[in-house]
This record gives sequence, C-alpha cells and structure tokens, in this order.
Amino acid sequence: MPSLDPATLLMVSCATTFLVGLQFVITWRQMPAQASLGLWGAAHITGSFGSVMLALRGVIPDWVSIGCGNVAMIAAYGVIWSGVRSFERKSPNVAAAIIGSGGWGLLCLIPAFYDSIAMRVAFASFVAGVYCVAGAWEFWRGRGEVLPSRRFAIGLLVAYGFCYFVRIPATFLAPLPQGQSPLSSRWVAVLCLAAMLFSIASAFTFIGLNKERAEREQHRAARTDPLTGIANRRAFVEAANQVLAKPGEAALLLCDLDRFKAVNDRFGHEVGDAVLVAFCAVAEDILPETAMFGRLGGEEFACLLVGTNPASARMVAERLRRTFARIALPDMPDLRLSVSVGIAQASPGCPFDHLLRQADSALYAAKELGRDRVEVAGLNLRAA
Repeated sequence: MPSLDPATLLMVSCATTFLVGLQFVITWRQMPAQASLGLWGAAHITGSFGSVMLALRGVIPDWVSIGCGNVAMIAAYGVIWSGVRSFERKSPNVAAAIIGSGGWGLLCLIPAFYDSIAMRVAFASFVAGVYCVAGAWEFWRGRGEVLPSRRFAIGLLVAYGFCYFVRIPATFLAPLPQGQSPLSSRWVAVLCLAAMLFSIASAFTFIGLNKERAEREQHRAARTDPLTGIANRRAFVEAANQVLAKPGEAALLLCDLDRFKAVNDRFGHEVGDAVLVAFCAVAEDILPETAMFGRLGGEEFACLLVGTNPASARMVAERLRRTFARIALPDMPDLRLSVSVGIAQASPGCPFDHLLRQADSALYAAKELGRDRVEVAGLNLRAA
C-alpha cells in the first residue's frame, strides 16, 4: 500500500498553514481592533516558512534548515499563545513568546545538543507543547465570558499539545536508524497531518471566537444605555416582564430627577450627564444585588425589587432619595440635586405596563406634593 512521502506532506502542510495565515490576516484587516487575529496570522505564516526550511533539508545549508527552520516553528507556537493572551485582553508578552525559540537556538550552539537529533526533537516538542497548553489555559481562565467556540478552542490546543508531548518519549524509545533522514520518520507524517488539521480547525475556531465576541458585544450594546452603562428601556422592560410572570411579589420604583432641565440649562449638558451617572452610581450602591435597574429615558429611571413589600420598598427609596440629595460639588455650590420616586406593588401575573402606569401616578403625586419625596400607589395590583 503506497504511503505519503513525509517531505511532500511537510510541503502540503506548509501551503495549508500559509493559506490559513493569510485568512487570519484578511479577517484581521476587516476587524482591525482584534489584534489576536493579526498575531495568529503572523504565527501561521511564520510556521509555514519554518516548514519550508525543514522540508529543504539537504538542499539548503543545515544551519538554515535545522537552525532557522526550527526557530521559526517554535516561535510560531509562542506567537499563537500571545494571540490567545491578546484575545483575552492581556499583554501579548512578546519576550515570553520568543524565549522558547531563543533557548532552542542557544542550545544548538552546544555540540552535544546539536549532534543529538533526539534531544533537539524532544526540546522543540516540549516547548511547542507547553505553548499549546498555555494557550488552552488562557482560554480556560477567560471562561467567564461565555462563547460557544471557547471549549472547542481549549480542546483543540490541548489535543495538539498532547501530540507533541507524546512525541518526546517516542523520540527516545524509537530512535531513527543511524544515518536515516529525520524527514523519513513516521512522526513527521503524523505531525504534518496534525498540523494541517490544527491549522484548518484553528482558522474556523479562532475566527469564530472573535465573531462570537463581536456579536455578543453588539447585543449587549443594543440593550445598554450608552451614557450610564445600565440597562436601557427595552432590556429593562423585557427582564421585568419575565420576573413578573413568576410567583412572588415585586415592587417597582419609578425615579425622576427633579428640575433636571434647569440643571442642563444652567450648568450645561456635561454637568447634566455627570448628574445622571452619579445617580446611577448611588442607586447601584444602595439597591439590593437582586434588584433590576434601568434607564427608561431622559432623567427617568426604574428599579424592580423582587420579593419586596411596599414598606421595604419605601425604605429603599427613601435611602436612595436622601443619599442622592447629599451630593454636593464645591465648585458648584448652587447645584441642588433631588429625586422623586413613585412606588407600585404587584402580585404575580401583573403586566408591566399596568404596574408602570400605577408607579407613574405615584410619581406624579410626589411631584405635585413638592418633589424630593416618595409616594406609594394606593392599590395592590393584580393581573386583570
């Protein structure tokens, strides 16, 4: 049965890796903010040139084929690890990425190391495997950001690193016959096949990770108020409807900053924006962790307290009102801040729109009674 020539397979692997590198670079140009794509592209292109030099052993000088080829191959894995770190929003750590290839190059200056194919292969395999596992570890540490392709990326790097680690004992247990070219080793064929599969799979997986993150961030932006960073009206209403459909009581606090237009007119919109952000900071510090908080628009905010009765809801609202009113800026002694709050209580099944109207009526009453106060709707609402 005919078998593939390892040297030929190495050249095919080189072409595949180079094309994958180009795909990474092209995608990076389309998503320039994703530096990890550029690093992964550089890694694959560097690795492909390393493969070419290794395949030309016997044709070009050994110091180029063995020395430069292996240095390029090992450096490629370091850059892949750097790309993972960049993806996880960490420093790429270029020094650590090239220390493995630099160490291999320095060891080659020692005759005993350079003359031993087994030692060269074992060291190179160990470094490449460490970089692969280190990349998998970085992906694992970032698992708090849920991305569908993350687990596959971890498994891909672990599996490829495992191939290199297995190669280390195999190099000593089944050494090449004296005088035989390393390119004739079956391990070269195995690693070439693994490299091709890794290159293709990494292109789909790593590019997919970046696209999944971009989609996730776009989805989050569509549901987040850009100024304050809290939920916008759409996100808050959707979440509130889900909560109200479940058993248990809930109280809605509808907050409106008093005389906010006058603040904008007198002190400017930058100060007005700062006041909105300050109110959110106060609210997030005071409200329970289980509370849902969002900006409905302008200077109007809403908070849904789950499992809270009117008396407890009023205590929270009063604390919020008093804390916000204590904000003072030495540079603006005339700036006076206050908030009016309307509270409505709902039983399970109460539609949010119905609850909102009741809270709005209570808020209107607070405004009519002089502002800077809390009012509670007089009805205990139930689903119609």
